[in-house]
Amino acid sequence: MRRRGVTVLLGAVITALLSIGVLAAPIPYVVLGPGPTVDTLGRHDNKEVIQVSGRETSTSAGQLRLTTVGVQPEVKLLSAIAGWFSSDEAVVPYELIYPPGQTQQQVEERNAEDFAASQTSAETAALRELGFDVQVVVRNVTAGAPAEGVLKVGDVITSVDGKPVPTATTLTELVKARPAGSRLAVGYTRDGKPATATVTSRSTDNGPPRIGVEIEQRQPHPFELNIDLGDIGGPSAGLMFALGIIDKLDPDDLTGGKVIAGTGTINDEGEVGPIGGIPQKLVGARKAGAKFFLVPAGNCEEAVANAQRGLPMARVGTLDEALSALATIRAGGQPPRC
Repeated sequence: MRRRGVTVLLGAVITALLSIGVLAAPIPYVVLGPGPTVDTLGRHDNKEVIQVSGRETSTSAGQLRLTTVGVQPEVKLLSAIAGWFSSDEAVVPYELIYPPGQTQQQVEERNAEDFAASQTSAETAALRELGFDVQVVVRNVTAGAPAEGVLKVGDVITSVDGKPVPTATTLTELVKARPAGSRLAVGYTRDGKPATATVTSRSTDNGPPRIGVEIEQRQPHPFELNIDLGDIGGPSAGLMFALGIIDKLDPDDLTGGKVIAGTGTINDEGEVGPIGGIPQKLVGARKAGAKFFLVPAGNCEEAVANAQRGLPMARVGTLDEALSALATIRAGGQPPRC
């Protein structure tokens, strides 16, 4: 019996050690949890998030908080088990966040690039909302291209076939919308004088129709604007940056004194796009004391399935819809819900 007891004890110890080893072994999953939230109207690391010089800015009684997702890239089985049983976290395959063939550093660099692009689009959309129009300017005319001899460097393209060109992307889309060989009526301004010229599009090597100009966007405004928030990645802060810029530059307080959180990409035209990590962002917003959450229209179904008690959600598909939702909230009403 004594020998048997020692054997059982040794077996138990070995089993426990093996269990500990298994639980401590890394597995090909990551844990997603609520990340930090940042007030775009406030300060982060002792610096203003949105910095404006050369123009007076307004202050807000409330907050416009962007939300993020925290990623735990190196996960052991014990952490994964805890995540599976947590209502605030999600355990997902490693390749969902870090695709095969890409290192963690490469993914983080791409996220940083997306974040910088989101800031640029947020500035463009916000300034357009404030009346600072985008100019689509000809930077170069390709030799032998359809536009040669018709358009010149410095021309501001304003329309194609009578349709306005508010952004560079719009110009490309309008040219591609008609087959190669189409005669396009291109409206432009040269030296302050409006004019219209006919340019016949052309396709090279079965590519999309083109008119043969390189363009750039300009958005003249008499002040300097900068967003300083370098430790967050991805494009999902675009909407909240755009709202923050408008709140800073417009005398009206968009928040009505409330803490408003949200998420969503934004493009130059002010369209709000869906993002990932809605469940974790809702949790982060609730913990930050948000009273409303702005949800991209494309995320509404997922948001409703992960709703947080005491956190109403407003459905927004554009910057204008987001501004309308905030106006309704300020007035004490209920904006369109998911």
